[in-house]
Amino acid sequence: MSASARISLSSLRGHKRRFAGTFLAVMLGVAFLAGTLVMGDTLRGSFDTMFGNATSGTDAVVRSADTITTPDDSQGTRQPVKTSLVEKIEQTDGAAAAAPAIQGAGQLLGKDKEPIGGEGPPTLAGNWIDDKDLNAYQLAEGRAPAKSGEVVVNRGAAESGDLKIGDTTTLRTPDPVKVTIVGLATFGGEDGMAQTTFTGMTQADAEKYLMPKPGEAATIQVRAGPGVSEQELVDALSPVLPKGVEAITGEASAAENTDNISGQFLTLFTSFLLVFSGVALLVATFSIHNTFAIVVAQRTRENALLRALGASRRQVTASTLVEASVVAVVASAAGLAGGIGIAAGLQALFPVIGFPFPEGDLVISGLSMLLPLAVGIAVCLGSALLPAVRAGRTAPLAALRETAVDHSGASRGRAVSGVVLVLAAVGLSLTGVLVSPSVWLAGAGAVLALAAFVVLGPVASSRAVRILGGPLDRLRGVTGGLARRNALRSPKRTAATASALMIGVAVVSLFTVFGASLKATMDQTVNRSFAGDLAISTPGFGAGGSGLSPKLAPALAEQPEVETAVGLGKGAAEVDGEGRALTVTDPGPFAKSFDLGKVEGSLGDLGTNGIAITRSEAEKQDLKVGSEAELAFADGKKATFTVRALFGQSELAGDYVITREAWAPHRMQDADSLVSVTVKDGVSAADGKAAVSKTAQEYGNPDVQTRGEYAQSAAGGIDMMLTLVYALLALAVLIALLGIANTLTLAIHERTRELGLLRAVGQTRAQLRAMVRWESVLVAAFGTAGGLVLGGFLGWVLVKASDGATSSAFAFAVPPVQLAVVVLVGLAAGALAGLRPARRAARLDVLRAIATE
Repeated sequence: MSASARISLSSLRGHKRRFAGTFLAVMLGVAFLAGTLVMGDTLRGSFDTMFGNATSGTDAVVRSADTITTPDDSQGTRQPVKTSLVEKIEQTDGAAAAAPAIQGAGQLLGKDKEPIGGEGPPTLAGNWIDDKDLNAYQLAEGRAPAKSGEVVVNRGAAESGDLKIGDTTTLRTPDPVKVTIVGLATFGGEDGMAQTTFTGMTQADAEKYLMPKPGEAATIQVRAGPGVSEQELVDALSPVLPKGVEAITGEASAAENTDNISGQFLTLFTSFLLVFSGVALLVATFSIHNTFAIVVAQRTRENALLRALGASRRQVTASTLVEASVVAVVASAAGLAGGIGIAAGLQALFPVIGFPFPEGDLVISGLSMLLPLAVGIAVCLGSALLPAVRAGRTAPLAALRETAVDHSGASRGRAVSGVVLVLAAVGLSLTGVLVSPSVWLAGAGAVLALAAFVVLGPVASSRAVRILGGPLDRLRGVTGGLARRNALRSPKRTAATASALMIGVAVVSLFTVFGASLKATMDQTVNRSFAGDLAISTPGFGAGGSGLSPKLAPALAEQPEVETAVGLGKGAAEVDGEGRALTVTDPGPFAKSFDLGKVEGSLGDLGTNGIAITRSEAEKQDLKVGSEAELAFADGKKATFTVRALFGQSELAGDYVITREAWAPHRMQDADSLVSVTVKDGVSAADGKAAVSKTAQEYGNPDVQTRGEYAQSAAGGIDMMLTLVYALLALAVLIALLGIANTLTLAIHERTRELGLLRAVGQTRAQLRAMVRWESVLVAAFGTAGGLVLGGFLGWVLVKASDGATSSAFAFAVPPVQLAVVVLVGLAAGALAGLRPARRAARLDVLRAIATE
């Protein structure tokens, strides 16, 4: 073993407490990263297994070859296939059996008359396939549906809705259908396909309620004969299928299902967690760097003696890096074990909080272990590199001087560099959000802003601590004054300690501001675009819910309390070769219920071959009133539409509007996503809502909301998102607290003799504890203030960048109450971080402390 290694290991054994905070920071960051990767692999593997088991009997899937994909629907829309193909397929060599598979949206109501799944996952309905090998669902209890009105539901949905065999309830298709549960089913051995609910009907009912017309199905499932491979079956089917219809292997279909149901969600979910892992590790970087910087400063005389005794710069630097390496390897290894525990805990927690992911053993891949280990070691070594180089530069003559605390940091060069970075950050950000809207430019400005705050931290810390600590002289007397002076001793150290908390608070403030801006934007959108008095809407999450019955709006319009009622349906078509979402509605009441801005042309004259388009979209397509546009629909048909109206706003109305009569020949499962109701003059809000609610009960009992309630519910998911963000960021704040506590502990060790002298001249233990705690609060206050300013600026940049990247106008909002809570939490965190160092300082023996060199 080399001399450097022996010195390093000896130092570690003698000063284990110095590196406790560093160890915990690295361990927590690595654990979060490893837990995220392991959980992602586990969920992905569980979905693969579940879909593989569920579709193991399907060797080929026959479906429409063409699909239309719109920006808000990545899965796309396919034309149905004729069920009459089943007979031809079964006569094909190699095919043993075939069955039509009908699938659409169908939301089951629970025992409490509330929709199962609420605003969450997709709710599906389809025909129950009698062939067990071709049915992805397996009958677990009861029997298959035999007559109209009988259904089988997945067991998870039944448990969520407190339903059992024999119960009668309502299925929204979206028209309400009374159904009786005769069986419960599982999917791939699970109670359901993740959170997705499924209701299986007879084929006749499924064709009636879910397909445009009888004799059509979404796909046809095919089982191969003995000795026939999936590819051989597909090769045999392809020549006998009509134009526009294709066959794919069962394995390919299962892979697509995995990607559609789990792949996109898991990628987003794990990416979301990885971002917070990165934030935690970034915070840990500052804590680690600060710890090693203080340790190196405290060992100046020790390192100088080593140099005087013949140690080279390289050896002194190497000894510090060996210490960092040992801490990095041990802490990262502990983090891997903690990450596996986190993944196992989350796997058990998700079903409890309503996320019943498929069960399965933990999948621990080599990448999930090696990547966090490498990142943990790299972060620790990278953070210790500059202090190690500084240690190697210690002059031998420093052994003859008293150890000095580092007072650098407030240099003119640093100030100039920081100001230049600030100007560059502001310039890039303003260019990216105002001059030439670009998320990349805005992001580069945000990164420079973070760098500017780090560089300017030591320069700003002295003035900031004087201002923030000013009241302490009056409120806490000598104790407060000493706490303020201690925080002012080393501006660089104070800034480095506060930087970790600053980043955590900045990210919290960023999401708080962005969340408030999103809510303000939604409220602004409703107030600007929605002119109705009442709204009936469907869940906004993915494909959740079945939509609203198109019959609901006409039924409401007939009520004596109602002036107008109009529903907004959804369609899809290709315009100029690109998929576009269509709004399907009745143009007359539509113009009265939604503020469309200035309308050019006539919305009332759309008919069966007219279309209304927003001006912004018309400019992209080079269209004007009187122009013709060709639309290609999912059924393979094309039609020429004349642009008969241009309008201004599109937040709720969409960019393309056609009539229900124009959409009828091409429609799939018809449903409305929103119904706007305007009550007559003289009818009170309460009477109008009561009348509308009474009629709505006959159509599946959807919620009826006022304008304010509609705006609030539209933004409801933001609070849920922020709760998750705050929970994840708690780890970063915890690491920042460890950094503050570790810095104070090391500072107390550094000031042992001084503390002993203070006690000797009359300072009580309580005063000493208060002094250390207030010093911690001042450091936390500086970090919190900086994080609040940085987070607010980044929030503004993100909102403005989003505004420029989309056609919708984003509103910027600063929530004072939530940000005040962030400030209080930051100050409380500082007080909490100072508790242990304060207790340790108060326990110092006075005589030994005074005798300490």
